[in-house]
Formats: sequence, C-alpha cells, structure tokens
Amino acid sequence: MSTAHVLLGLLSGGPRHGYDLKRAHDERLPRAKPLAFGQVYATLGRLERDGFVAEAGQERDGGPDRTSYTITDEGRRHLDTWLSAIEPPAPYVTSELFSKVVVALLAADAGRARDFLVAQRAAHMSRMRELTTAKSAPGASVGDVVAADYSIGHLEADLRWLQTTLARVADLQKEVTS
Repeated sequence: MSTAHVLLGLLSGGPRHGYDLKRAHDERLPRAKPLAFGQVYATLGRLERDGFVAEAGQERDGGPDRTSYTITDEGRRHLDTWLSAIEPPAPYVTSELFSKVVVALLAADAGRARDFLVAQRAAHMSRMRELTTAKSAPGASVGDVVAADYSIGHLEADLRWLQTTLARVADLQKEVTS
C-alpha cells in the first residue's frame, strides 16, 4: 500500500492536518496497519517537497499549532494516474511460506517441511475463523467485511497451496537436494 497515495486520497476531500489524516486513515482502512504519526508527517513532507500537497493554513486548538495541508492540482493528477494504473500480478514467488519449505528441505528433511506445512495450515485456519467471526460481529462495517473477505481469499489460496505442497514434499525434496 502506498501511504502517500492514501493521504492524497484523503486530502482530495478537503484540507486536513496530520492528526486528522492519521485518524481518517485508521477509520477508513480498519484492517490495515495503523499509521504512526511520524509516518504521516514524513510522508506529508515528501508530498510537499514533490509539489503534490501545499500548506493550507495553521490552527491552534488548545495545543500546538497544527498545519493543514491541501492537495494541489499536480497532486490530483498524480493520484489520478495511480488510481488508473492496473496492479500487475507479482512476477516472482517471494512468499516466506515457499522459502521456509525449501530451506527446511535443504537444512533438515521432508519431515521438517511437512511439520511446518501442517502447523502453518492450522495457523491459517485459526486466522480464517477470526476473520469470519469479525465479519459477522455486531457493528461490523461494510469496510470491515470487504477487508475480511480480501484476507480470507488470500488465506484460502495459501491453504490450497499448503495442501498441494504437502502432497509434493517428497518430489520437491528430490529436486531441491539434487
């Protein structure tokens, strides 16, 4: 996820200061990792440097001055370009799951790889149960449900991979160790 693009999207609704941007991010992307305040302000600094945002003013509400930012025309064009770009499927297998299986076969044996695959399957199943419960929890927003569905879809794909890899461990070991 591009924090810069999310912040530009949030600013497209009008000027906001860093605290408000952090809060809006965490509310609108509830299943995403919460932003740190330092990350928000560092990203705003880069966006300002690149001409995508500009200071909109300062306000003081019983505390330190808060600088509000607004998206510039260049920032809107940059955001539009990003929103129009199709995300290409990953060209390389970079999964840590895959790497652990191969390393287990290199460093230990097929039993170690099988143990890992079985334990990982249990962890994935547990996470799927958590997400399914979260989807049906009272007060779950549509955003919560959509985010959970996205994660569940990825977990289901991983589970299929774990199962087929478990069936192929012996053949994979021969290939990896030869």
